[in-house]
Amino acid sequence: MAKYYTNEKNAQIIIALLKKHGIRKVVASAGTTNMALVGSMQYDPFFEMYSSVDERSAAYLACGLATESGEPVVISCTGATASRNYMPGLTEAFYRKLPILAITSTQHISKIGHHVAQVIDRGSIPNDVANLSLLLPSVNNSEDFWDCEMKVNQAILELKRRGGGPVHINLTTSYGGFDTTELPKVRSIDRICLTDDFPQLPKGRIGIIIGSHKIMSKGLIASIDKFCESNNAVVFCDHTSSYKGEYRVQYSYVAGQSMRPSTVSELRLMIHIGEVTGDYYSITMKANEVWRVSEDGEIRDTFNKLSNIFEMPEQSFFEYYAKESKVENTFLNECKQNLVNLRKKLPEVTFSNVWLASRMAHLIPENSVVHFAILNSLRAWNLFELPKSVSSMSNVGGFGIDGCISTLIGASFVNKNKIYYCVTGDLAFFYDMNVLGNRHLGSNIRILMVNNGVGTEFRQYRHHAFSFGKKADDFIAAAGHYGNKSPVLVKSYAESLGFEYLSASSKEEFDKVYEKFLSAELTNKPMLFEVFTNDEDESKALETILNVEENVKGKAVKVASQILGKGGISKLKKIINK
Repeated sequence: MAKYYTNEKNAQIIIALLKKHGIRKVVASAGTTNMALVGSMQYDPFFEMYSSVDERSAAYLACGLATESGEPVVISCTGATASRNYMPGLTEAFYRKLPILAITSTQHISKIGHHVAQVIDRGSIPNDVANLSLLLPSVNNSEDFWDCEMKVNQAILELKRRGGGPVHINLTTSYGGFDTTELPKVRSIDRICLTDDFPQLPKGRIGIIIGSHKIMSKGLIASIDKFCESNNAVVFCDHTSSYKGEYRVQYSYVAGQSMRPSTVSELRLMIHIGEVTGDYYSITMKANEVWRVSEDGEIRDTFNKLSNIFEMPEQSFFEYYAKESKVENTFLNECKQNLVNLRKKLPEVTFSNVWLASRMAHLIPENSVVHFAILNSLRAWNLFELPKSVSSMSNVGGFGIDGCISTLIGASFVNKNKIYYCVTGDLAFFYDMNVLGNRHLGSNIRILMVNNGVGTEFRQYRHHAFSFGKKADDFIAAAGHYGNKSPVLVKSYAESLGFEYLSASSKEEFDKVYEKFLSAELTNKPMLFEVFTNDEDESKALETILNVEENVKGKAVKVASQILGKGGISKLKKIINK
């Protein structure tokens, strides 16, 4: 009876990626639990295989193979105590930095601790037997497949990283058959360091997307600008990106449109720098491939298209690919024109955080700083650009609502002559209000607190909890806490702590007081501007501004969702896309 590759997807992914990375040397030890992997490798003539019954000897054999050949070596063993016998050889490999990939096969880890024969706990290993240890679970869906794909890439790349060394994969098996004739398509990821050969920059649209980023040096900004001017590239930013160079585009307003696909939605290459972003719209732009540039060199597959990781300073990367010659910046002009065209159609929206952003963003005093609470405040203000001299940030690292005011006030200690703004919702405000009593707080603080009496995020258009309606208020959206939009609670608290208090409950009331809040002059007291809105208007405003333009396809799909349900949508899309 013919035997082919194992039917177990996780083992298939390992085999496919070993082949992509050119790793062929294998020392296999006898066993049943590792049969899916070894039996498949045995079937494939790509692999150069050696047998060793004694796992202790197998690990040392791999040390010799790796030393003499200069190539990574795979060792594979079964369950029970087989893996324990790898430890002396792997310890040797660790201290000599030899690239040994130890794949220990295991039954499902749910069986650990239940007296199941040949099941031992490999959840923790000694510090000096491997640089990295990963569990590879069974694959049941596309998310599992991606997870395994990323982990195997990570393991293989770690074999040679920073001098190299051994790596451990604990491979789950379910003893499947061997009927698979072709391995799945997998995405291999390469890591490039400064001393390596750099890949050629692909031709076509190139976009740089920047997540949350530390304050950029002038040198880094200049290197990005030079890269863009010589490669017809664009830098997509939000209010946490730090980059304020000539090729910046605040694109959330265009990218977030529900029924108008952007003409810039398909990039040939996306270069990803920075950390977590709070711009949920721009990160939906598609790209053929993504290059990640970061000194940490870690796999961050935010866009599911990662192909290269450049472990180096960002400035070094951009300087390498920048050319002396300049090209016409057609891509930048196109993006800016898209924004101009859409802003001309900017609709009037209900009294909300979005409306406040539309009225205030461009009026923030020059050289001041703005901190945004997540999520509604940052999203609303990301739809509008701030003056170029204004710096901004948000706590998108942990992405919690706690600490936005404390972070702002901590920053304000650095320069008492600069104005520091905070835009926050009511729940985030009350979470962090105790810091307003800090004795170091200066008069350069101005807080815009949008009080809608609820976690309005959970009542927003497009949110998963939107279908709950008012019932979301009970426990999901946490309505009714903290005075339930009391007109005196925050006022009394703020004034007692020496703040100047302003408030508005309508557009008309806002117009009477906002100019004072946006004054470019430092005042004698810090300010707190409480604006009362409601969650219905917040949701309606977001829906309005993200549906400025409609096209035939988008409108048809929206109608289908209302009339035909989900089943009708897929059929309609096939018809209108022909």
